Amino acid sequence: MKQEFEQSAKLANSDLLPEKEQKWGWYSIFAFWMSDVHSVGGYVFAASLFALGLNGIQVFISLLLGISIVLVFANLMGKPGQKAGVPFPVIARMSFGVFGANIPAIIRGLIAVVWYGIQTFLASSSFIILVLYFFPEAASLADDSFVGLSYLGWIGFSAMWVIQAIVFMFGMNMIRKVIDWSDPAIYIAMFALCIYMVNLAGWENISFSLSAENLTGIDAITQMLIAIALVAGYFAGSTLNFSDFSRYCGSYKKLKLGNLLGLPFNFILFSLFSVIIVSASIPVFGDMITDPVETVKRLDSGFITVLGALTFIFATVGINIVANFVAPAFDFSNVSPQKISFKAGGFIAAFGSVLLMPWNLFNNPEVIHYTVDVLAAMIGPLYGIIIVDYFFIKKGHIDIESLYTESPNGAYWYDNGVNKKSVYALLIAGSIAIVSTFVFSALANYAIFIGGTVAALSYRYMMEPERAALQKLGFKS
Repeated sequence: MKQEFEQSAKLANSDLLPEKEQKWGWYSIFAFWMSDVHSVGGYVFAASLFALGLNGIQVFISLLLGISIVLVFANLMGKPGQKAGVPFPVIARMSFGVFGANIPAIIRGLIAVVWYGIQTFLASSSFIILVLYFFPEAASLADDSFVGLSYLGWIGFSAMWVIQAIVFMFGMNMIRKVIDWSDPAIYIAMFALCIYMVNLAGWENISFSLSAENLTGIDAITQMLIAIALVAGYFAGSTLNFSDFSRYCGSYKKLKLGNLLGLPFNFILFSLFSVIIVSASIPVFGDMITDPVETVKRLDSGFITVLGALTFIFATVGINIVANFVAPAFDFSNVSPQKISFKAGGFIAAFGSVLLMPWNLFNNPEVIHYTVDVLAAMIGPLYGIIIVDYFFIKKGHIDIESLYTESPNGAYWYDNGVNKKSVYALLIAGSIAIVSTFVFSALANYAIFIGGTVAALSYRYMMEPERAALQKLGFKS
């Protein structure tokens, strides 16, 4: 007879408990990935891959392989969340313990806070374009500054901060509606911008190779491997906490369909639009412009300028909410469920992003490089531990009641609520990933795979007694 456990107030609130309705279908998952792809950062990232010295075919092969890796991990990381209806930090309790899960939650939350500020700052550039288009006299506000940001910059940053906060305040249903409707509109706007730029440049001047080099042989293979790793790394954060969204999906079949359409199909198409626009900028402006905000700023069409600015505002708001607002909302709520709600957790991240002053981070690339890379080096190990635990140790079994209890008899209590073996695996693999990033620079692009593999193997070895014990109990997927 299954033992019943008392639910702990330190581990549960209405946001962290299992989602019962699970109304999302494949389209909402597809739209989620559109939000994650369609951004100023995604545009620049896609264009940068075409400047690695590879020809168009080599780049598209790299993109397809890289995004296919992301697809596999999205399906793996999304499955337990969809099955149990719980967010990422609650899923992490299975491998790290009910209190130990705060470690991966805080790591993911801090990464999100950094990127939330950066993405908001990037989006503010698009908003400033609109301000100057309708109110040219506002240009004088750029002359004076406060803590490193001009008054005009503060108007743009504050406006984007408030817009995102309003969407978030209405909860996940509003977020779903925003991404369901805004992302198809972004595709239409991107298509319009693409046609406009091609018309100015002439199709004969469009090239799918943006580099002056033309690599072949081992040099081409090396760059292709780097491109594949960069694609996987670019989506690592969103895929890690994908349970935050898969928990709302009605079935695993719908989840996989949404992932298939939202990742390979969507990412390749968006990359195609991006590289055509960047390529067209060379004959149109005389320079290769990889920043889409700068591209629309230079166009002499008022309609296209406004349309482009609005497009990148909505695109960046979309990725910021799904990747950098929802994640810390659940992560910080997990730390103290009764004191920090989902909304409170999100606003902690939002206020934290202002205190980081991302505009100053941009003026000191080394600081942002080390901050982001150290945090990112810990993502790979989290993948390795959580996936091995769910699929190879627990065999897909989830004890829902044990996720929310402080009872020593709970399946995820371990040692006072912390699984020290997962912490050891994280420290070992994280240290190796950091060394790979900063000491052996040639391995930096592969740190996420190195960390993930080391964590998976070390955790699997240390958890062998538990795996054997669970196998005797008949745990099956």
